[in-house]
Parts: sequence; structure tokens; C-alpha cells
Amino acid sequence: MNRTTLSLIAAATALAAVTGFAALSAPDPAATGDTAEAAAHLPVERTSLLCPPPSTSDLAETTYTSFTPVTKGTENKGGAELRAAERSETGPDDEQDAGDAEGDESTGGTESDKDGEDGKSDEGGKGGKGGKGGKPEDPVLAPGEPGKPATGDTSGGEAPALVGTADGRFAPGWTVQQTTEVAAGTGRGLQGVTCTAPDTEFWFPGASTDADRTDYVHLTNPGDSAAVVDVELYGEDGALETTVGEGITVGPHATEPILLSTLTEEEQTDVTVHVVVRSGRVGAAVQALDAELGGDWLAASTDPAGSLVLPGIPKDATAVRLVAFAPGDADADLKVRLASPSGLITPAGQETLRVKGGMTAAVDLGDLTRGEAGSLVLTPTNGAVPVVAAVRVLRGEGDARESAFIPAARPVGTRATSAGNTAEGTTLSVTAPEGTARIKVTASAGTEGGTPVSETYTIKSGTTQNIDLPVPDGLKGTYALTIEPQSDTPVYASRTLTVTQDDVPAFTVQTLPDDRGTVAVPKAEEDLSVLQR
Repeated sequence: MNRTTLSLIAAATALAAVTGFAALSAPDPAATGDTAEAAAHLPVERTSLLCPPPSTSDLAETTYTSFTPVTKGTENKGGAELRAAERSETGPDDEQDAGDAEGDESTGGTESDKDGEDGKSDEGGKGGKGGKGGKPEDPVLAPGEPGKPATGDTSGGEAPALVGTADGRFAPGWTVQQTTEVAAGTGRGLQGVTCTAPDTEFWFPGASTDADRTDYVHLTNPGDSAAVVDVELYGEDGALETTVGEGITVGPHATEPILLSTLTEEEQTDVTVHVVVRSGRVGAAVQALDAELGGDWLAASTDPAGSLVLPGIPKDATAVRLVAFAPGDADADLKVRLASPSGLITPAGQETLRVKGGMTAAVDLGDLTRGEAGSLVLTPTNGAVPVVAAVRVLRGEGDARESAFIPAARPVGTRATSAGNTAEGTTLSVTAPEGTARIKVTASAGTEGGTPVSETYTIKSGTTQNIDLPVPDGLKGTYALTIEPQSDTPVYASRTLTVTQDDVPAFTVQTLPDDRGTVAVPKAEEDLSVLQR
């Protein structure tokens, strides 16, 4: 008998022994009912957020607001910090330099301080304001204790992108809002964005390569190694031929602004941007700046789906343009409805929208809200075909117009969080397209004082309601909002900030999806019966 035969016999004997033990130790299906226990929802232990560089305008004034809601089940430890990102030196520099030369000093894109890696915020929990100027050695923001927002500010066009991390009790639901006022020039107005978590894929319907637009996609890499990214553009006739959109390298802890008009020679009013990460993870946001109509940040649409909700179109909107894209080869036929305060209605003459596979479609809906709160609800007319969508909204008339964007949103889920709210100039819009819902809204303490307060509201089926917001008692500074559904009906929400700049109704809108403060953790037990299968 050779050694190979002996080895096979030994292996068979060991396997038989293990199998026999497993058979004796397997749980009795009748005793367990063969029913898995529901997963427990526990607070997340670590959160990463990425803030793009706010502006290159010398007239820019930027405010950051950090907030972590109080979450049960967290340990009494942890911290949060925001570090300046570097400007990536491995991206398409030649093309980017050409793009910078085409715009004026107020266009998007930025070149951060090369020493950003050394910029580290104070230990989380100390609160208060950071220094001005966004210098690495002088952190722009030191996040405050859970339950109390903290702010920091910076001026001018040299502020870098920020890479943030929070752990322990600071992680669940951590939110950072970046709001910038630009007094004049391309993109003048109010620009706001919620700093995002890193991911591997993003869709941005509503961008443009038109001559009047200066649109950048900002890529920020929080990792310790370089990320490789593809940027794809889709217009009204399908994919646009791009020159340097593939294999863009974003260095570790670095940011890279890509001017869309340098990626293609085609000028198109409505473009869908698809960001695909080959290796690593990045944060992505599109800064859309118009020479005449101001500008804002375009956040990513929710993942492609057959039905979409775009919540919180301002009631005084003077123009609404819907942009949609179907990623696959199949065409999508969408029913377009407006969830108004009285229920779902169909815009006259714009009942449906056909989106051809692989192509970007757009339609002007005019002033469809007509002085009332509203949200767009897109549903398939026949079979569901996944799509992404966003709307561009205008307020004001003539030369005093301003623009903002609302992408299709995820539901509020367990809880949504919004930072940077003011006693005046803040509107919370909530819609429940599938059934009547109840929500609890809590206003936090202010950055400089105030007592939290909560109210409960009922949102009727198929309607949109602008909430009469609770304001903290004795409020000083800005405050945060948390929205917690009290029923199983899906609700969608957005927050609008408004200011007036020389008669221009400046505004910005951020959708409020689930803040991902908790994660489902299934109960696991040892089960050796798997060795029998």
C-alpha cells in the first residue's frame, strides 16, 4: 500500500468522524421551528464622509455644520475629525488645466493645499468653531457632542476638499452640511451639499456640457491607496465619445475635479454622468454652474429603479426641468405625477415621459407647483424598467433667477438627519406617495444655545406637506433636524435653504434619505450540520 492510498484512507476516516459528530450535534428542526430570528439593528461603529472643495471664487463664503443625533446603544467613547484632502497629482492634469483656463475665477474646481494630509481636527466632542481659511494646521470644524451641532467657516476659493471619519458614539447618523454663498460671477447664489459616504458607483442625470454651463464632477478618495475611476457621459442620442474619461487615477487622501466639457467635444444641454470605480472607493458630486442662472451641487440619484420619487420642489418654482436616463437597452415609459397638498395629480400635457434605453431624456414641466408644495412621482406605465432621474428647479424671474437640483431620493427609512437649519429660511418637505404616514420631527439644540423640541405630523396618502417646523426654545445659531417615521408607509423628504442676495432668491435643496445610523446584524449560531450538505 503506497503513501497516497494511506493518505486517502486517513482523510476518509477523519471526514467520517466529523460527519458523525455533526449528525449527533445538529439541532432538532422541530425544537427550533426551523425559523431564523429577525436581525437586530445596532448602531454603526464607524462612518466616513467626504466633502468636495466648495468653490474657487474669491467671493465664496462657506459654512460647515456637523451633527450626530443621539443614538441608543452606543458606548460612551469615540470621536470625529475632518482632514483636508490633497489635490490629486495623478489625474488628467493636462485636460484639467485646459478646462481651468476656459472658465473665469468663479468657476468650479479647486486646487487644495498640498500639505492637507497634515490637517487634523481637534478631538471629537470638543465642539465649537474651527479657524477660518481652511488651513490644514487650523481645522475648519471640530465636530460637537452627539445631540449638539457644531459649525465652522471659511472664505475665498482655496478651501480644500475634506475627508471625515467618526467612530463610537459619534458615528451613527453623522452628517456634515456644506453651504456656500457666492455673491457674483458664474454660479452666483447659494450652493449646498451634504457630504457623502464613499461608494463605487454614482449616477448624475441633469449635468450639462452646454456652453453656458461649467460643470465639474469632483472625485475624492479617502483610501490609503489610489483609486481608479471611469467617468461616462450619456446624451440624448446615447453614449458621448470621451477622450480621457477612462482610467482616471485619484491619489490616496486626495481629490480630483474633472471639467465635463474637457471629456467630450459635444455640447449638450442634458447629460447623465455615470461614475464607476474600478478599484477603491470615492465620494462623488457634480458642481453645476451657469453663467446666468446661478448654480448648485447636483447630488447622485438613488440607484436605478422602476419607480422614483423626487421630493420637495419649492412652491414658488418658476420652472422645473425633468431629466431621466435608462441605463439598460430597454426603453422606459414613465407616468409623471405631482404629489400636491391635496393628492396626486397629472401635469396637463406631460402625462408620460418615454426614456429610450441608454439615452438621456428631458422635459420642461414649467411652473407645475403653482404656489403649492409638490414632489414628482415617476411610475412605470407598463413593465418596470430601471431609470435614474433629477430635476433642475428655477426660482425668480428674468435676471434675478437662481437654480438648484433635486435628484430622485431613497426613502427616509429609519431616520434621516439634516444639519445647518436656520429659524427662518428653512423648509422641510415630506411626501408619502403610497399611503398615510406619521413622522416625528426633532429640532436639536442650537450651535450656540437652545433646547431640543419634537413634534409629530401626519402626511396623507399621495400628498406633499411643507412642515411647520418646530424651533428649539431659546435658539441661538443653527440647528439640526431628525425625521423618524412612526409608521411602515415609506416617506420621502427634502430640506430647502433660502436667502436673498440683491433681489435674487438664492436657494439650495438637499434630499434626506436614511442616515444609515444603524445596521442589521443577524444572530449567528454554530451549526455543524452544514458539513453534511
